This record gives sequence, structure tokens and C-alpha cells, in this order.
Amino acid sequence: MDKILLEKISKLDDLQPLTKQLWGKMSAQHMVEHLIFAIKLSNNKMKAACFNPPEKIPVLKKFMMSSRPFPREFINPVIGENLIPLIHNSLKDAIRNLSIEVEDYYKFFEENPDAVLTNPTFGDLNKEEWVVFHEKHFRHHFEQFGLIF
Repeated sequence: MDKILLEKISKLDDLQPLTKQLWGKMSAQHMVEHLIFAIKLSNNKMKAACFNPPEKIPVLKKFMMSSRPFPREFINPVIGENLIPLIHNSLKDAIRNLSIEVEDYYKFFEENPDAVLTNPTFGDLNKEEWVVFHEKHFRHHFEQFGLIF
């Protein structure tokens, strides 16, 4: 499995606690902790139900697998409009934890290549679909903070 996300995380070295987002409400640390949440869904450390009805999943997956970016200002129904309280003591701690969770994500799929885990928006995703999701999701949030992807 290509470990491209670990390379992407190195871009977070340019992120500072007060880096201003280009859209949305998240602070830099909120964004990193949001990525941790998504990674934990794909390394089997967290579970979530899909909030979309089954009949919408094929269209949503087609979008996810396309080259079209995620929309700005999307309100994730799992999170809602308000920010979730921060968990880590600092942005650096959050980035360090993101690296650990990404390593565990790769390890999980190396040991469970046929695993299918639920994404709250796109439903059940296999290894290849999670790769595409994370690439698109990381790009979306890195662009949110002006980080070159």
C-alpha cells in the first residue's frame, strides 16, 4: 500500500496554531483532529453509521471516486455546525497523533486487505476506496489552510 499520506503529513510542518483558514470555522488544530477522526474510521479504531440512505450511496461513491473536489463549506452531519472540543494539548501533539493513526491505518489494511469499514458520508468503503477518500479529504483540508498538496 502506497504510504502517500505520511508524506502529506510533513506539509503540516508549515501549519501554525494561528494559521487562518481560507473558509470554514475550523482552527488549524481542529482540522488536524478532524483528519484524525476520519483516519480512525479507516483503521478500525472508531465506528460510525452512514447518515445517507442506501439508495444515495452509488451516486455519492461515484462523486468520491471522481476528480471533483469536496465542496467548501460542507456541513458534516456527524459533526454539525459547531466545532467539536479539542482533544490534544497542542497542534504539534495533534499532528504527532495523526502520524500514528495513519501508520495504524496502513498496518490495518496490510493485515486486513479485504476489510470494509463504514464512512459516515459514503457508506461501506474497501481499501482502495479509503485511499481515494483520504487523498481527496486531506487535499480539501490542506487547501483550506493554504498548504500546498
